[in-house]
Amino acid sequence: MTGYLIRRIIGMVTVLFALTVIIYAVFYIAPGDPAQLACGLKCSPVQVRQLRGQLGINEPVYLQYAHFLKGVFAGRDFSSGAGVLHCDAPCLGISYRTNEQVTSMILNRLPVTASLALGAMVIWLLLGVGSGLLSVLRRGRFTERVLTSLTLAGTAIPVFIIGLLLLLLFCAYLQWLPFPSYVALSEDPQQWFWGLLLPWVSLALIESAKYARLTRSSMLETLAEDHIRTFRAYGVSERRLVTRHALRGALSPVIALSALDLGTMFGSAVLTESLFGLPGLGKLMVYSVNVLDLPVVVGLVMVTGFCVVVANAIADVLYAVADRRVVLT
Repeated sequence: MTGYLIRRIIGMVTVLFALTVIIYAVFYIAPGDPAQLACGLKCSPVQVRQLRGQLGINEPVYLQYAHFLKGVFAGRDFSSGAGVLHCDAPCLGISYRTNEQVTSMILNRLPVTASLALGAMVIWLLLGVGSGLLSVLRRGRFTERVLTSLTLAGTAIPVFIIGLLLLLLFCAYLQWLPFPSYVALSEDPQQWFWGLLLPWVSLALIESAKYARLTRSSMLETLAEDHIRTFRAYGVSERRLVTRHALRGALSPVIALSALDLGTMFGSAVLTESLFGLPGLGKLMVYSVNVLDLPVVVGLVMVTGFCVVVANAIADVLYAVADRRVVLT
């Protein structure tokens, strides 16, 4: 197991390094002038040169990338035209709109998106795996047909439709819940929970349909294997076969998919955050793209990629714990 962990850590570091190269090349080395694009057509040549210095792109490409890596590990300085702006490590750049450090802007909004993603993941795993397990236990019956229809409907309805319906029903019509507003967990845990309940449910209903179908298909595939037939021949009950053997075999793809979804959720929860007014990373991404704040966009893409890579590395470890044969491959 130790050797497997070392291989996964080396692979994760390699992927993260390649990720920085690709992202930097896409945004800073691709054809076109990032400073002119960010500043706009009405900017004078002096303003463009000033912005190039602030973005750190007035040097050869290899030096630009070297300074970028140096900023991540040791910090760096940027010229603002009127002076020098220091960016502490880990430095992902400085917003030319607000002169704030991109790292600080992301860290201020990260708890919102993390709360949204982790809470929704707990709900969608409970609903999805539970529905998939129930449909297998009740296969061939009316319950299975109802659950299959609900999962198909869940994958077809957009998240903003579900979120809007939940707002109208529980906040406007029934008035059981207040309209969502984010309160930090450290300030008021109860308000934090109630403020995120509807966003959690909106995301979870969409994702749980996918997990229910995945769990059901994986469990049915496992139940068709030879060792399950052997257990059945020895008189093991069907409920025990499903809950003890088929469920364990179905957990591996669920773990892999949940890690990928959790990582991408840090950059893809744009609609949910915009609908419920949550000041998270998705809302910051929309604003930064609209105003062409390139350092913030690059920092957000970098953080999202980092979350995906780390989440998949953790999923590989959990996959190995669930199935020890993975360690031997």
